Amino acid sequence: MSSTTPTSSPPPPAVSLTERRKAETRMEIARAAAGLFVRQGPRATRAEDIAQAAGIAPRTFYRYFASKEEAIGPLYAMGAQRWVAAVRAAPVGVPLPQVLEDAVRHTLTPGLGVSAASWDWARTLIRLAEANPALRRVWAEACRASERSLAEALAERLTAAHVPYDADNVAARTRLCFTAAVASAAVRTAVESWAAGDDPSEGPRGPAELAVANLAALRDFAWGDLTHDPFRRA
Repeated sequence: MSSTTPTSSPPPPAVSLTERRKAETRMEIARAAAGLFVRQGPRATRAEDIAQAAGIAPRTFYRYFASKEEAIGPLYAMGAQRWVAAVRAAPVGVPLPQVLEDAVRHTLTPGLGVSAASWDWARTLIRLAEANPALRRVWAEACRASERSLAEALAERLTAAHVPYDADNVAARTRLCFTAAVASAAVRTAVESWAAGDDPSEGPRGPAELAVANLAALRDFAWGDLTHDPFRRA
């Protein structure tokens, strides 16, 4: 296959109707939890309050989440999932730094799938995680899950580009996971830094530009030849 052929990575497996409905219910519960957490704080909010706001029974709530704090997890994970999906959808042959930058702009720029008002909510929810240890653990796990998903997406890009990759090879797996960890940290710290301040969600101090700047700084400093040949060849 020519290196200029604009072939996309293979799409992820289709999700069943049952799984889609479960995901929709989880997101409805997460939005109800977010509304209550923002209005009255996590400490004053009970799991039963979240269930009532979501229009479900408390026992149904506990089928989806083990605690009230975990209920916010789908919202924490949503942006990262969109970012990984954009990485997966990028044409094979595009250099990895460009793929990550384009995916960041697609995910973190208000108006491209997420409104500016949603970013105001995101800022509040990230601040809540900073102030609440239980929510901080949920945020950390969402970030860790994103890192794992990104590593899987990068492995898929290698396969689509016909670049040999042995998942059982410790050195190769470590290298891939390191690349995913570095890229994920660049985006996470940008979003957290933005959320800690009062700058608008657009412009040079918005999360998209901060993340792109982090990725650019890492391109020469940390990645070296990690992304030179394997992610350029098709």
